[in-house]
Order: sequence, then C-alpha cells, then structure tokens
Amino acid sequence: MPLQVITVPCLSDNYAFILHETESGQTAVVDVPEAKPILAALADLGWSLDHILITHHHDDHIMGLEEVRAATGASVHGGAPDAYRIPPLDTQLSDGDTFQLGGETCRVIDVSGHTLGHIAFIFDEALAAFTADSLMAWGCGRVFEGTMDMQWATMQKFQDLPRAMTIYSGHEYTTSNGKFAMTIEPDNESYQKRMAETEEARAKGEPTVPSNLGLELATNPFLRANHPKLKAAIGMEDATDADVFAEIRTRKDNF
Repeated sequence: MPLQVITVPCLSDNYAFILHETESGQTAVVDVPEAKPILAALADLGWSLDHILITHHHDDHIMGLEEVRAATGASVHGGAPDAYRIPPLDTQLSDGDTFQLGGETCRVIDVSGHTLGHIAFIFDEALAAFTADSLMAWGCGRVFEGTMDMQWATMQKFQDLPRAMTIYSGHEYTTSNGKFAMTIEPDNESYQKRMAETEEARAKGEPTVPSNLGLELATNPFLRANHPKLKAAIGMEDATDADVFAEIRTRKDNF
C-alpha cells in the first residue's frame, strides 16, 4: 500500500504516528505528545512534514504541537469543536469531512465520549484508523466530557468498519486493559490467548499498538457490550447494550 505508518513512542506511554504517502511523498503526523522524538524520527527517515493531525485537545496529545509546527512549517488540522482550546488550526474538521494525503483519502468521524469533539482519522483504502483515546487496544478511553451513551455510540461506529482495519490508538495501556477484560469474561479463551501474547510482547519491550479491529471485536469488552455471552457473564442478560457498556466502563473506572 502507498501509505506507510511509523509508530513513534512519546512521553511515558503515548504514541504518535507518522504517515507517509509513498507516491506523492506527502507526510503527516497524528498527534504530537512531544516534539523531540517526532522530529528525530522525521530526520532519520529523511521526510519533510506537511500536515499535523490532532485527534483531541488533551495535553498529552498536543504538547509538542507548536515546536513541531515551528520546525517544519506543517499545516495543522483538528476538530472544529476543539478549535477554541488547542493551538490555532489551519483546517477545522467536522464529522464526515475528507481530505487528501497525496493519493490517500482520509475520512473524519466524530468519536465523542472520552472528550467532546474527539475525532478519528480513517483511511479506508489503506485500512488504517487513527483512534487515539476513543477505541484503544483492548479498551476505550475514560468518559471525561461526554456521556456513556455517547461513548457506546462511538463504539458502534467502529463495529461498522472492516475487520481488517488496523487500529492505531494513543497509548500503551494494553496490559492493564487486558487484566481488566479478564475480570469480565475470565473463561474466554480468546482473552487468555491475547493476554499471553501481550505479556510476551511487553517482556520483549515490543509495542502492542497498533492492533487489529477483528481482534478488538473478539476480545475488547467495550466493543462486546451487545454480545449475549458478555451480558450473561456479568449478569445483565436483559439489559440494553448501552447499559451494559456503562456498567463495564464504570467497573473499569474503579478497577
């Protein structure tokens, strides 16, 4: 595929992602937790940065923004609802908007819940979704500004994407997310297998991000709130999907 993605560890557990459209040579970065590792990666790769894509306003996703913009001259694109609380945007994006990275089309979807105005960047042809703190590897973001119903609606949007989609989320939280997931469906063999693989990868110092949507649909309890087996596992067989999601998210908050 013409879209090349480089994972850049930042801060203690954040990830930024450098996207390079190989035919045009255009390059973008999704989120800028800190400048130094991103600029170093660009220098090592020999790529100039054209665009900065911001998913949401939390400091650990924008702290390096001004330094990277000053160093590269890249244009900055982010959600219109966040425009008042992040550094100035060259382009304000809303749900359903699209833009081009060379020959690759990026589709913007609203994934509010973790924050209001959180957006995700979906490259349908490249099967790449940059979800930051909405859908995470084996988890989802805590609901800070939105509502539980809003976050469950966001999870349903991800359920509609192709199973082969690669999920690029914003943090290395997979081990702790997995330990929680095991409390929801401890007898689920897919969970057990993923936990073993996660622990093995982390023992080697390897990242567990990105992940695969098919894997998330099979093992992520926040995507499985509509599954009868999960509902039965927590004694909520007759509850609505949204209520089950809210119960799981509340348990995670207290885990």
